Amino acid sequence: MDAAIRKFIFHDLQTIEGYIDPPDALVFLAILRHQALAGFEGAVAEIGVYYGRSYFLFRRICGDRQPIVAIDLFDIDGATKGGAQYLQFVENGRRLGLPVLEDLVIKGDSTLLKPADIFAKAGAVRFFSIDGGHMLHHVMSDTHLAADTLTDHGIIAFDDTFNPTWPEVTVGVADFLREQQGAFAVFCITKYKTYVCRRAFHAEYSSAIAASPDLAAFEHVETEFLGSKAARLENPMRRRLVHQLLVRSGMGVFSERAYR
Repeated sequence: MDAAIRKFIFHDLQTIEGYIDPPDALVFLAILRHQALAGFEGAVAEIGVYYGRSYFLFRRICGDRQPIVAIDLFDIDGATKGGAQYLQFVENGRRLGLPVLEDLVIKGDSTLLKPADIFAKAGAVRFFSIDGGHMLHHVMSDTHLAADTLTDHGIIAFDDTFNPTWPEVTVGVADFLREQQGAFAVFCITKYKTYVCRRAFHAEYSSAIAASPDLAAFEHVETEFLGSKAARLENPMRRRLVHQLLVRSGMGVFSERAYR
């Protein structure tokens, strides 16, 4: 295990307001590392940047080797494009030593984008994270954008798939998988995210999740989603509580130990 990247995940990344928790950060790491080792080329793209927690994780893991496209309305503060949210996003990158690559930022409504917009920025995508609008029309539009720009070996990570607050996300992901008639398959599920790839790469990504030393702390429970076997990564409440206690008490630098 790389101590430096784990310190970044469990300490530095937690200083940014956002929603990607350590389990999914470790899944991102496992997938991106496998893709790199396998020689899988392609860009990274993210819909729903917020203040950049997952964006800077991508930047830290990938470095400058592949372009990372960041897509967001940046309108949380009521402004658009140049408001406080965007300025804080840029400042977070400066503070972490991972400057935002502003020529790869798309400030706007993801549902209005075309595949050509992504290709023009970065080419085909090997890892597409979807955490934009959570209504059905948002999910379906974003999912088709991702599928149409994905490399053959690419994966899609869906946020809030089984969150009862946003039931239409679950409907959208299920509708997409059924619409694709088996072309895409789920290979990993966490509390917050669902990971999908083309069926031809299902066994490879399943093996990568099973073999990753960074995911050894989790119980891997086999489940099934629309005809695909997937590893559900169980993160016990006790571990989550220990991690949160350490972070809230100002001892976040030690919180990594809860996930060994």
